Amino acid sequence: MKILGISAGFHDAAATLIHQGDILFAGHSERYSKQKNDANICPELLQDALAYSIDHVAYYERPWLKQLRQWYAGQGIEWNKVTLNQVLQQQVPQAMLYLPTTSTHNHHACHAAAGFQTSPYDRATAVVIDAVGEFDTITIWAAEYDQMGMATYKKLWAQRYPHSIGLFYSAATSSVGLRPLDEEYILMGMAAYGDATKAITMQKLVEDSDEIRFRENLHTGIDSKYLQDLTDFDIAAGAQAMAEQLINNVMCRARDFRWSNNLVYMGGVALNCSANRNLGKYFDNIWIMPCPGDAGSSLGAAALAYRKQIHWTNAFLGHNIPGDYPVRDVMAGLLRDKIVGVASGRAEFGPRALGNRSLLADPRGPDIKDRVNEIKRRQKFRPFAPVILEEYADQYFDMPHGFSDSRYMQVIARCRHPHIFPAIVHYDNTSRVQTVPADGSGIRQLLESWYAKTGCPMLLNTSLNIRGEPMVNDRADADRFEQLYGVTVYS
Repeated sequence: MKILGISAGFHDAAATLIHQGDILFAGHSERYSKQKNDANICPELLQDALAYSIDHVAYYERPWLKQLRQWYAGQGIEWNKVTLNQVLQQQVPQAMLYLPTTSTHNHHACHAAAGFQTSPYDRATAVVIDAVGEFDTITIWAAEYDQMGMATYKKLWAQRYPHSIGLFYSAATSSVGLRPLDEEYILMGMAAYGDATKAITMQKLVEDSDEIRFRENLHTGIDSKYLQDLTDFDIAAGAQAMAEQLINNVMCRARDFRWSNNLVYMGGVALNCSANRNLGKYFDNIWIMPCPGDAGSSLGAAALAYRKQIHWTNAFLGHNIPGDYPVRDVMAGLLRDKIVGVASGRAEFGPRALGNRSLLADPRGPDIKDRVNEIKRRQKFRPFAPVILEEYADQYFDMPHGFSDSRYMQVIARCRHPHIFPAIVHYDNTSRVQTVPADGSGIRQLLESWYAKTGCPMLLNTSLNIRGEPMVNDRADADRFEQLYGVTVYS
């Protein structure tokens, strides 16, 4: 049975198609519509998904329960979005022409399933932390496969709206003039430049309770009385420190259930790679699916409808630009220009470019960071990620416990030689590392060639886009990027 999973209606809409445990396609609406964080399914995205026939449509939340929560929050009820049929007729009318069967699933359960059923574990503690689902904002699950190989989930603990780590972090993002539900990663980067000890007033937002409760509903932002005399960088530092402490409290609680030493961690907050470095204090083995936010729940909804393990191989699941990976051309461009683009093969599922829709550069030049930031229209203080041959990672980075590799840029590590690689280290000498195993992928072949030629086993890797725009999706996008920003993009 071919199952189409859909997440839509809030932000970063996505679609995933699975068949007998294989992921046939997974993509983001924004890459097609060119609208950053597009909340609605774009017809072109659906067209790519519907290149295969479908038998079932699974949706990533329960619409009526979400509307009830919005009513509870004072946002009113959207009466045209109360039933699943109403939502699907609006979001995927082409799919409904096939008259498939449909199902709707709990938001946090979709997060948990997207993680657990793609993980290598038969049994795991699944932790979900996001802004808000229907009512849940944090959940802890006991996940395992039964004797028939069917995934089962038991909710061990939950925190409910409005008490939300994700809403807190988004409110802090907004308070420094950044876009919530989009630029939280910039706030995380700003934190290294601030002083968290100055953010004493922010700490008063949290009640003295084991239940992770906030004194105010942060859905509408942080009251200025908690931010008095703080610079934007100090707000960022304070928010990051508070978020890490709250996440640690959740992980401690999850560990104390003693269900499993395997952690599956999902939800938008799982993208906070600075906080992720602490996860190894609580669990021995860690899996974060590369698209842990709401877009990834399109896969989670399909997984819950399927119930069995999903065959996960890599994150290259989106729109395909056919042809061999242009290793020779990229090598020549890097040696000549130091900075090149790549748009080749299937697009990445998730927010991070992993080599198929990437802007790549030599990480060693003193001016590289500023040059790439200028191309991408980003703040000059922001560093970039290194992509490195996995077997050399330990020679260049101190990987945190629980992360023997970092194939999807999910954790930061201290760089052992920051003076050699100024373009890929942050102010605190850490890097968001991507390791590449000997998997025969295009980016692996490129790194091997680069290492053989230069003796350097890594490159700078960032997404092929500029700030505020989605990543390049197809060759037409690549041509536009090349023309507007003066960077050769190879396919």
